[in-house]
Amino acid sequence: MFRGAVFDFDGVIVDSHPVHARAWKRFLDSVGRRVSEEQLQFVLDGRKRDDILRHFMGELEADQIVEYGHRKEQYFRDEAAHVQTADGLRGFLEDLEYEQLALAIASSGSKSRIHFLLDRLDLKKFFRVVITGDEVEQGKPHPAVFLKAAHQLGVDPSELMAFEDAVSGVRAARSAGMMCVGIAQPDRAAILVDAGAKYVVPDFRPLSYSKLQQMFVQ
Repeated sequence: MFRGAVFDFDGVIVDSHPVHARAWKRFLDSVGRRVSEEQLQFVLDGRKRDDILRHFMGELEADQIVEYGHRKEQYFRDEAAHVQTADGLRGFLEDLEYEQLALAIASSGSKSRIHFLLDRLDLKKFFRVVITGDEVEQGKPHPAVFLKAAHQLGVDPSELMAFEDAVSGVRAARSAGMMCVGIAQPDRAAILVDAGAKYVVPDFRPLSYSKLQQMFVQ
């Protein structure tokens, strides 16, 4: 039985990857760390902010992580007006809400940034639970964020469908025991299927509650 859905945030609910990448590049430039576009792809793989900072800057003191995190978030907010919801998302959420499914967000992003965008885009009303990277010790591909979302929803993970756009996120969802639908363009579909996604679609326009039911039982 299919009882709910858990969504990643960046690249799934919102088309934020270009802004996210630019904000990280601006921050890294500001501290003298020059990175290539290829190296910058690391920030788009569903990692926690702390893990991204350590990846590019080595070990940091706790107060440095907080300071750098705030600076990066400000760069993001400077361009937040450019962030829009994924195609077909609102209609899809309304369909799931009508069917009384339990909905949650399980993101590696920071709590302040996620809630800032949920408020700006008027999406918070759809989600009973919002779990962010600040609330778990281990980031994706560890399943902690998905397991916490399932626990707070009060739904067994095996009865939840996850939506992810990153390899680490798909692996986290599958490790938690959830079925996973990948959100990605055709050129990235194969890597998400290899990671464990059962289906991959470019956005939410092809999806509906009835379509998910068919996918879930096959």
